[in-house]
Amino acid sequence: MVSLNRTHSTLTAFLLSGFPGLEGSHHWIATLIFSVYLVAMLGNVMILYIIKTDLSLHQPMFYFLSMLALTDLGLCISTMPTVLGVLWFQVKKINVYVCIFQLYFIHTFSFMESAVLFAMALDRFLAICFPLRYTSILTNSRVAKIGLVLSLRSTMLIVPPFLRLMWFPYCNNITLSHSFCLHQNVIRLACADTSFNSYYALTGILFALGSDFLFILLSYGMILKTVLSIASETERRKALSTCVSHVCAILVFYIPVIGLSIVHRFGKHAPPLLRDVMGNVYILFPPLMNPIIYSIKTKQIYNRILRIVSLKGHQY
Repeated sequence: MVSLNRTHSTLTAFLLSGFPGLEGSHHWIATLIFSVYLVAMLGNVMILYIIKTDLSLHQPMFYFLSMLALTDLGLCISTMPTVLGVLWFQVKKINVYVCIFQLYFIHTFSFMESAVLFAMALDRFLAICFPLRYTSILTNSRVAKIGLVLSLRSTMLIVPPFLRLMWFPYCNNITLSHSFCLHQNVIRLACADTSFNSYYALTGILFALGSDFLFILLSYGMILKTVLSIASETERRKALSTCVSHVCAILVFYIPVIGLSIVHRFGKHAPPLLRDVMGNVYILFPPLMNPIIYSIKTKQIYNRILRIVSLKGHQY
């Protein structure tokens, strides 16, 4: 039983939900979700391995891709235990503080994913619009500094509401609407003034994800302007082809984020099943799709995978 004391308005644990109405199918759903986790983690580890072992890929574009893969691995690792625990083993109880720490990591990795996509847009902008100065501008030290700054921004941005969550009393409905913890879910269970958290969360999203997305749009506007000024159609196609993977990664990340935000903020009467499906798409879709996208659409990664597969084939 979850300890609930109405007198002191405190909770020691929350209850996580699975897929409402599909409880009888949780084992099958867990098997499917575990398969997605496994493919996502193996795909991102493969990307990291290829970039680390191939010296020709030690370039800014692939350093940023490594950051993206690490971020996606972080999202998987931070959510997999509770998701599979709920669906496979019916372990729905989660300590309040464990829940708050989990949501801290989930939101931090989400902000980091947006930040890395922003950095990758900067990389494509410099490579296409300033090709002669590209290597002198994006040196290894500057790439490291960009990664450090974006990491600090992502980890620090969620700290103020995270600290307030640690001190809130919780006394309302104890069931969260996902198999993992999100800020917008937890604050609804607090029996205190949550205005700061609500406004800060909205401001933080607009500041971080909004500014990242705005810069990405601006950079691609400049890229299109530069590409259209190139006389050779072959060169135009070649320049745009280097952006295809990044554009796909942007869509894979921002569409689920926007969809989940709409469901939480405006879908009060939406079916609980929809919230849980959107939550899992938000967590799993980018880590699953990014390695696939970059393996297929990035020539250097694709060729390296083919070499690895062919070498294994010759061994047999």
